[in-house]
Amino acid sequence: MFSPKKESCLTSMERHSDPLFAVVPREAAATLDELARTERLKLRDKALPERLVISSLLCDSAVIVYALVFSFWFRFQTHILENGVPVNLTLRSYSGYLAFGGIALIFTLTVFGIYERQALLRFHFVALQILKASCLWGLGFLGFALIFKFSPPISRVFVAIATVLVPGALLGWRAIFHGFLRRSSVAMSLRQRVLFVGWNEEAEKLTGSFSHGQSSAYEVVGCVSSMRARFQRKPKVRVLGALAELTDVIHRQSVDMVILTDVNGVKGDIVGLANTCEREMVQFKVIPSFFQILVSGLHLETVSGIPVLGVSRLPLDRFVNILLKRLVDVVGAVFGLVVSLPLMVIFGAIVYWESPGPILYRQRRLGRNGVDFDILKIRSMKLDAEADGKAGWSVKDDPRRLKIGTFMRRWNIDELPQFWNVMTGEMSLVGPRPERPELILNFKHEIPHYNARHNAKPGITGWAQVKGLRGDTDLGERISCDLWYLENWSIFLDFQILAMTFSNNKNAC
Repeated sequence: MFSPKKESCLTSMERHSDPLFAVVPREAAATLDELARTERLKLRDKALPERLVISSLLCDSAVIVYALVFSFWFRFQTHILENGVPVNLTLRSYSGYLAFGGIALIFTLTVFGIYERQALLRFHFVALQILKASCLWGLGFLGFALIFKFSPPISRVFVAIATVLVPGALLGWRAIFHGFLRRSSVAMSLRQRVLFVGWNEEAEKLTGSFSHGQSSAYEVVGCVSSMRARFQRKPKVRVLGALAELTDVIHRQSVDMVILTDVNGVKGDIVGLANTCEREMVQFKVIPSFFQILVSGLHLETVSGIPVLGVSRLPLDRFVNILLKRLVDVVGAVFGLVVSLPLMVIFGAIVYWESPGPILYRQRRLGRNGVDFDILKIRSMKLDAEADGKAGWSVKDDPRRLKIGTFMRRWNIDELPQFWNVMTGEMSLVGPRPERPELILNFKHEIPHYNARHNAKPGITGWAQVKGLRGDTDLGERISCDLWYLENWSIFLDFQILAMTFSNNKNAC
């Protein structure tokens, strides 16, 4: 047994000869770290996400039941009176409402997609879906009960309280649940590990969209060379080998999803790749390079017995959606005109005082299906802003602006007269921003998919605008945002964009 003093006297040679004191070279340490990581990946519980989804469903159900019971207590046991509804009700007499309400809300939440593996780490997405589903549920719950006139009659105050308390309780427990998942080692099993076959611009963009830190549902492990045996551009992720080594890479990196970036290979190679993924029980995806527009509308149908892939109808091609959007536009435009009229009068007077002349400014813009119309604005520039006859983009700190014009543009006050364009049906509250015909004359030839944005009415605000893409900004990104909006339209998305517009107007230029 060594004494502390004697132990400290071990020579350097003795330390190196003793395996307990072996020094691991840096390269070997890196290899050991990789091996340790590989072993941890092998221990991933791929059934865990499904169990967590089921657990979240059960916990949501319990939270909803308790919140509904509390809403009943708050309505009928705290002396909140409502004419026509007896206040001496028992919980048992309301049990049918509670059961129906709970089941209906769980069903609505399921339709809104919160019980999916990809949603486990995405709290903001889940929170937004809970709010949307709860609003729809509250209206449906009340309407169903009133239409069928159950006994005892349902209390509208109870429904209002439940519509506030239930989503509040769900958001509270979900915040704790998602926070735990993101900060624990469980997150490694929840993230789907993605491997690219080949590398191109679309793969790079997709990788960027996956990079959301702890809230990301995907993790890019790297790429392997494609069937062409070369990359279209230098990969920004690790190159893990060649396509021939795919099976080994899948096992070594515990891959969940393989994404093919280039479909220009030989048909047999693509089929072989798909078969390999099926055999190894990993998902196989393809980036549709030939369908970079309206991809969510791709639909497989049979024509004379032959499967045909094509672009199907978009949400705003359906009459019901067009009617619903138009109804919201009319109501919103009337409200907007009434509320904004005093502001238009005040700022119109200031504009006239600073630069005598017309207060309203009419400008030709392209509308739906490429039809021209006159857009209305409060004039924010000098009368001779385009005296040379040349149209130009507005830029930040534009010298042509009036002093009051900078303030109006910052807060979108100059856009208020466009509520009239919405009333007349030339515009919508939300949609792609209309452009001037002379500025975009050649865009349909120079920018892929540009004219697809004219499939919908232009809007006072839009998805690109709330993302900060205004004025002289990257037109390609704006088009991408406009196409995403057309593919993913819903009335809730319109409301979301309107809300974001009010919080983002300080970013306007």
